[in-house]
Amino acid sequence: MPAVSLPDRAFITVTGEDAEDFLQSIVTTDIKALPAGECRPGALLTPQGKILFDFLIARAEDGLLLETSAQQVEAFIKRLTLYRLRAKAQFARLPANHALISWEPTGEGLTDHRFATAGVALSRRPGDEAAPESVDAYHALRLSLGVTGGGEDIGLGDYFPHDLMLDKNDGLSFKKGCYVGQEVVSRMQHRSTARRRVVTVTGQTPLADPGAPLSIGEREVGTLLSVSGSIGIAVARIDKLGAALSSGLTPSVGGQAVVVALPGWSGLDWPVEADDAQS
Repeated sequence: MPAVSLPDRAFITVTGEDAEDFLQSIVTTDIKALPAGECRPGALLTPQGKILFDFLIARAEDGLLLETSAQQVEAFIKRLTLYRLRAKAQFARLPANHALISWEPTGEGLTDHRFATAGVALSRRPGDEAAPESVDAYHALRLSLGVTGGGEDIGLGDYFPHDLMLDKNDGLSFKKGCYVGQEVVSRMQHRSTARRRVVTVTGQTPLADPGAPLSIGEREVGTLLSVSGSIGIAVARIDKLGAALSSGLTPSVGGQAVVVALPGWSGLDWPVEADDAQS
């Protein structure tokens, strides 16, 4: 049974009579629409609409459960506390520091909505137990599907929720009302100005490290976000990539020719003309 114990994770419980309303008012996910037994992606944004913290959120027995990276958890709790004001909500970090993940039916854990959107049944739960498979097996699956978010990728501070496809996997709501950064992301949605998107990147040999540019000739059009061997994901200008691909040009990373694709679950198509007015 494919299973991994993903290290360096952190889990936060949010409890109290105002817990749900409090989170609903500050994060991108529509918590009112969150079903039991499922975790969905989400983000806490800056007022300018950029991702400050990203996470997975699920209902728990006495409140809500957030999963994120161990690297950002303390700063995340500090920011939640700053926003709490008089709301009756308490935050506590669980002792578990692994996410136990399986992509075969087990009857345990929370269904990861990001993977379900991509047609894969995958569950996760807090824990510290070892698991038989290499963590690489999970990341190879995740990256091959173009799944990001949940605090599993680094360097997100310059990105908007649309860049990480949160508008395509129920991590970003346009119906629930105001939250931090909502005005900016709503304007991007209604004006259809989102040009940067997640793309899968596949090479013949191991890819360069995350942070390496994705290029068309000498022109940088994106940045590698995460890598597992010869498979990776990048956030890239899909209008520029689409125009290049339609002209028969080949993208590259670190001098290696690569194949790029939009995740099939996203419903997106390559634009065929670059919008040079967009940065």
